[in-house]
Amino acid sequence: MKAIKAKVTRGLPVNSRVATCDNSGAKILKIFSVKRHKTVKGRLQAAGVGDLVMASVKKGKPEMKKQVVLAVIVRQKKEYLRPNGMRIKFEDNAAVVVKDDAGNPKGTLLKGPIAKEACERWPGIAKLASIVV
Repeated sequence: MKAIKAKVTRGLPVNSRVATCDNSGAKILKIFSVKRHKTVKGRLQAAGVGDLVMASVKKGKPEMKKQVVLAVIVRQKKEYLRPNGMRIKFEDNAAVVVKDDAGNPKGTLLKGPIAKEACERWPGIAKLASIVV
């Protein structure tokens, strides 16, 4: 996992519900932990674009429901800053379900635009992305 250059504002705190943009079988995920994230005592963990999160499946195919999955955040509504001064924000929050810590996606198709920061950090997601913003 590479570092990203952008100053990503973490816009998705723990207990956020996020839609998935792949065909893994999950529709809605609830974030309950952010991997590799440290914070001060009493503050909620939060995730931003490119972060690996642990989530539970709230809506989706019956065999996927109530499963604990790893996911990568690929879009967020909260704007963040790129090094060239451009601010980026998306219409919705979205995640991609991954099989392992290496970031290999579980699905075979990604819908909608994917943030450049997520593609830089996770090459497996970059291979399937049709639109990179």
